[in-house]
Amino acid sequence: MSNYLIELASLMAIFSFAIVSPGADLAMVIRQSLVHGRRPAIITSFGIGTSLMFHVTYTILGLGLIISQSIYLFNVVKWCGVAYLIYIGIKALRAGQTEIVVEAEDAGSGREQSALKAFGLGFAANALNPKAVFFFLSIFSTVVSAHTPMMVKFGYGLVMASCLILWFVGVSLFMTTPRMRAAFTRASKWIDRASGVVFIGLGLKLATEKAA
Repeated sequence: MSNYLIELASLMAIFSFAIVSPGADLAMVIRQSLVHGRRPAIITSFGIGTSLMFHVTYTILGLGLIISQSIYLFNVVKWCGVAYLIYIGIKALRAGQTEIVVEAEDAGSGREQSALKAFGLGFAANALNPKAVFFFLSIFSTVVSAHTPMMVKFGYGLVMASCLILWFVGVSLFMTTPRMRAAFTRASKWIDRASGVVFIGLGLKLATEKAA
C-alpha cells in the first residue's frame, strides 16, 4: 500500500504543474464562465475531467504506445485538434458584446447553451490534444510500476481527474462572481477577441509541433 501511495504522490506532484499551466483547457473554462455563466462552465469542467479518464484509459490499455509510435495516427489526432482550436477561435473573434445580468448569480449571458454542448466542449478540448497522449504515456511509464494492478492505475486516474475537475470548478466559481460579471459586460467584445486569438494561437502552435 505504501508503494502505491508513493506512486500516487509522485504522479500528483507532476500533474499539479500540468493543471495550473495555461492552455486550451483553461482558456475554454474561462471563456465558458464569462460568456455562458457558471453552470455551463462547471459542466465543461466535468467534460475536461472525463476526457482525462479517456486519456488514462487508453494509456493503461497500451493504445498510447501505438499512437506514440505512429506518425500517421499522431497527425490524425494533431490536425483534428488544430482544426478544433482554430474553429472555436474564429467563433470567438466573430462574437459580439455579451450582456450579463449581475443580480442573478447563476444566470447565463443570454446565449443559452445545453448541458450536452457544454460537456462536449470540455471533452473535445482535452481529448483532441495530442500532447496529452505523450504526457500520460510518459508519466505512467516513468512513475508507475509495470506490476501495479490495473485497477490501482485506474484509481490514480480517477484521483487526477477529480483534482482537475475541482481546479476548473474553482476557476468557474471565481470567474462568475457578480463583480467579474459586471466587468465582463463592459469588456465582453474584447475578451471574446482575446480568447479567440489565444485559441487560434494554441492551434497554430500545435500545428508546428512534431511527434518527436
